Amino acid sequence: MTHQIWFLTGSQHLYGPETLEQVAAQSRDIQDQLTAGGLSAEIVGKPVLTDSGAIRQVMLDANADRDCIGVIAWMHTFSPAKMWITGLDTLRKPLLHLHTQHNVSLPWSTIDMDFMNLNQAAHGDREFGFIQARLGVPRKTIAGHASDPTVVRRVDEWIRAAAGVTKLRSLRLARFGDNMRNVAVTEGDKVEAELQFGVSVNTYGVNDLVEVVDGASDKEIDALIGEYADTYEIAPELAVGGERHESLRYAARIEAGLRTFLTEGDFGAFTTNFEDLGGLRQLPGLAVQRLMADGYGFGGEGDWKTSVLVATFKAMGTGTGRGTSFMEDYTYHFGPGEPKILGAHMLEVCPTIASAKPRLEIHPLGIGGREDPVRMVFDAAPGAGIVVGLADLGDRFRLVANEIEVTAPDEPLPKLPVARAVWKPAPSLSTSAECWLTAGGPHHTVLTQAIGTETLRDFATMLQTELLLIDGNTTTHDFADRVRWNSAYYRLARAL
Repeated sequence: MTHQIWFLTGSQHLYGPETLEQVAAQSRDIQDQLTAGGLSAEIVGKPVLTDSGAIRQVMLDANADRDCIGVIAWMHTFSPAKMWITGLDTLRKPLLHLHTQHNVSLPWSTIDMDFMNLNQAAHGDREFGFIQARLGVPRKTIAGHASDPTVVRRVDEWIRAAAGVTKLRSLRLARFGDNMRNVAVTEGDKVEAELQFGVSVNTYGVNDLVEVVDGASDKEIDALIGEYADTYEIAPELAVGGERHESLRYAARIEAGLRTFLTEGDFGAFTTNFEDLGGLRQLPGLAVQRLMADGYGFGGEGDWKTSVLVATFKAMGTGTGRGTSFMEDYTYHFGPGEPKILGAHMLEVCPTIASAKPRLEIHPLGIGGREDPVRMVFDAAPGAGIVVGLADLGDRFRLVANEIEVTAPDEPLPKLPVARAVWKPAPSLSTSAECWLTAGGPHHTVLTQAIGTETLRDFATMLQTELLLIDGNTTTHDFADRVRWNSAYYRLARAL
């Protein structure tokens, strides 16, 4: 799929054909400047829009076009906003209002009314801004010149959010088994999720997967073993000829079977549960890590909501060269030194966040009642990131996010045989934890260094989903007030 953003330019017949030709030419210049700045989608320009019929039709076409993930609108001149009512009401793709103009500077000594008529986006975009506000259209507004790198960066952040929404709208998720017993936060309304987000979540018996795993061929397994040897460090006991090599071959068998099942079912995300492994001899570890690295969503213990987020965030981060992973806040370091969080999971952390080449190891696992599972072991790469969780509050979904700084562990972790990340949460561990608990945020999250909070905000706006962000300016009292205000707003805003 080629992601496209349609560029719509508003004007009207009042200006005459000569002026409209100049409008079209200058619109192409703006599009070229955005493209030259580096965007993660193709900009596709459409003819200048001058009447309501054409506007409505282009919105219908955008809705129907699979490659179109969003629409940018710019009112080059004065486009009377009543022309846009039915079109905006029809649009179902994300909308960005770009408030720009063709010229950067005013030609002070030569400016005349001809120039004013051809450069009046300050006029036209205010008309367009009003009708968007009047209709209550969810949108992003960016003001500035298209040649400004900051403007281009913000446009691209919005494009990445639109790519995430597009992924979500067509996402199919396979749950192997149900949720971990007696756990509350991983539960959720799958019907509401499909209605609001578009994702289809369905459950399959684990032995449906086991049948495919057992049917994997030796040729497939041999190919994966060769790929492992080329890609990772391998503990000697797992290498060819090692005493535990058969365990690595079975891990490869799980991967081959999982890939087949997900590919044939057109699934982009999945969950597993250590309490429901059927005929599997190992809890899937290595297979899950490698599938996440290829863009699949994953959630442990049946957590389909986090699996959905992983798949979506991976789509948003495509091409950045930075990683995204399923994660869990495990334990704290309160001191000495700066307080930090140690995040990990039993096995399933994605190697796209690794700081160095992962190592394949095998160790006992005290839960699940199966053979020792194979997994990658590594530390996460230092750098800025966010952790994001999705909770179902009954009357709505809520995204909770925290800006973080991933760091190297204070000391080596020689006895912790899992992939892990250590991070400093903003503004501090105590404030972050208090706010996260106040928001009812889940213990499973997505850790991503591929996108930032601007993209996350755009994503939440496109989905009309609540977002509570914990950042360097957050205080517990202000955050608690925000939770109260949001609760009142979302209850009042519910449809009858």
